[in-house]
Amino acid sequence: MLSMIGLLGGLILLIVLTMRGMNLLVVAPLCALFVAALSGIPLFPQLAAEGEANLVGNYMAGFSGFVAAWFLMFLLGAIFGKVMEDSGAADSVSKWIVAKLGMKQAVLAIVLACAILTYGGVSLFVVAFSVYPMAVGLFKQANLPRRFIPASLAFGSVTFTMTSAGSPEIQNWIPIEYLGTSPYAGWEVSLIVAVFMAVFGYWWLRKMITKAVKNGEKFEARKDDPEVAEKELPNPIAGLLPLVVVLIISFIFHDALKQSALIVALLGGVIAAYLLNRKYFTDFWEAVSGGTLGALIAIGNTAAVVGFGGVAKGVPAFDVAVNAMTSIPGSPLIGGAIAVSVIAGMTGSASGGQAIALPILAPHYIDMGVNPEALHRTVAISSGALDSLPHNGYVVTTVRAICGETHAAAYGAVGALTVIVPLIGLALAVVLFSFGLGI
Repeated sequence: MLSMIGLLGGLILLIVLTMRGMNLLVVAPLCALFVAALSGIPLFPQLAAEGEANLVGNYMAGFSGFVAAWFLMFLLGAIFGKVMEDSGAADSVSKWIVAKLGMKQAVLAIVLACAILTYGGVSLFVVAFSVYPMAVGLFKQANLPRRFIPASLAFGSVTFTMTSAGSPEIQNWIPIEYLGTSPYAGWEVSLIVAVFMAVFGYWWLRKMITKAVKNGEKFEARKDDPEVAEKELPNPIAGLLPLVVVLIISFIFHDALKQSALIVALLGGVIAAYLLNRKYFTDFWEAVSGGTLGALIAIGNTAAVVGFGGVAKGVPAFDVAVNAMTSIPGSPLIGGAIAVSVIAGMTGSASGGQAIALPILAPHYIDMGVNPEALHRTVAISSGALDSLPHNGYVVTTVRAICGETHAAAYGAVGALTVIVPLIGLALAVVLFSFGLGI
């Protein structure tokens, strides 16, 4: 009982402290210490018996293991994003979409711009930074409440694109190592679920904005509002081609190289972006340096919560919780989906939740005869639901740092679109797989 209190208390503490703006690299070890203390786990390896769980050993094993497995993907993904940003390629694609859809479809234009960039392999954070200035301009011209900008950015980035079949985002590639699948696993179900989430989520977003406008809300300008820089941009086709290169290379090499195909694909995207748009760069090597720093911060924050999860899974209460979730009656996919969703919610990270859950869950479900492709897609979609609770790094960065909003003002819409919509999509995926579709 004390261990369960420590586990739940540590999670709540992690959420509260993160929402207060504290650094994850500091907060995660402190919360792990709370979990370990209430579970009676020794603090240092020297105080534990051989093979016994301990705070420092478990935390650093989780932290370093995630970095070792995914650093190159984070690095190249961040560099690719910064190269697309610095050359103006990302802006070119976004502006082209906005011009085609027009001001009356301002919200749809923002969502689609984020979706295309995300599905093309651009880092989620870079997408938010890149599209935000245009989103402010569009919301201002359409006189829409700016508190819905974070929801528009997040909906286009972390829902129907991030976890869909073929996506170059790592949330779609982590299961490959444990299930022996491909990034296109369960693509039939993935397509249906993605279309559902896109249509239903956009309808809900428009409904929330319309209701707010009817209640008298309008755009409120700020002195520090960004302005879209007037600079010469590449042709939209030259902006799109690096995204296409990433998708094509990942498709060609995914069977032979598995998750390492993502390294080749993102490197190809960087090279293509440079060759096609080199005369538009402000400073190519500065963009590379900026991407490198961004990668270190992103993987550090994610690894920090994976480290917290490494301590959490070493306490007795964790086994009790996992056994309860994996023993749920009905389709085994339900238990797997709930387990991954809960762990992703605990860590505030879709990739972190998968990295913690899959080594434990994958052998269990494969031994039960669960279809690996169905499990891959279910795990991917489920990881992108509860991970977007208020303490999630992307949510905190987008709401506070990029958009300058408060959780109180903006998170309601963000939570509806990035937690509830994916959960409904997850339920739809489990039902479709249960009827044998895509298996």
